[in-house]
Amino acid sequence: MLAPLDSSDPQKIVGMTGHMILANAVLILMTIRLVIRIKTQLPPDADAGFSALNKVAKLAHYALYALVFAMVASGWGMAIAAGLPGIMFGESTTPLPEDLTVFPARVAHGVFASILMLLVFGHFVAALYHQFVRKDKLLARMWFGSRT
Repeated sequence: MLAPLDSSDPQKIVGMTGHMILANAVLILMTIRLVIRIKTQLPPDADAGFSALNKVAKLAHYALYALVFAMVASGWGMAIAAGLPGIMFGESTTPLPEDLTVFPARVAHGVFASILMLLVFGHFVAALYHQFVRKDKLLARMWFGSRT
């Protein structure tokens, strides 16, 4: 959404600052979620009805965490390489770079974002499949309460 804006447009800095703050909030929340997942009893694995899908589901859950952390890491890498923290938070008068895609981390950030969007969409579809086709009350299992 910010790419069409000229780098000299103040709205681009505001948008990028919000993006960076939101990304760090997501990192904190995902880290908390991962710690809770590791420290608490997990419910039994949901059965998709096919052995291969069960294996894909397990890999997909690990991939969700890995991709979120990769997104944040690549974002940080790009931000540091481009000097964005100083620009965003007023410590530098250097203008925004004209094109962030010159930074390899920006390219990786875009690739991770595309893969993550596909994985989140697949995760959503899989949850609906469990809820409405398999009718195994998967959505109820995701909420707080009994893990059995």
